Amino acid sequence: MARRRYVARGVPGGYRIWDNRVRRWWGDLYEHCPDDLLGELNGPADPDRLTELMRRYRRLKR
Repeated sequence: MARRRYVARGVPGGYRIWDNRVRRWWGDLYEHCPDDLLGELNGPADPDRLTELMRRYRRLKR
């Protein structure tokens, strides 16, 4: 199995998405593990679907 580019890592206060290719954080801090978002980032990466998922996880933060 190939190494994944984006992985969720637990940090104080929730989860952050780590980009293995550029070795830096991607996106925001999420309170819940963004499994759907990670699947889309590592898979087809459809921009409309990514936007929808990012909005959904941002709403869960509030």
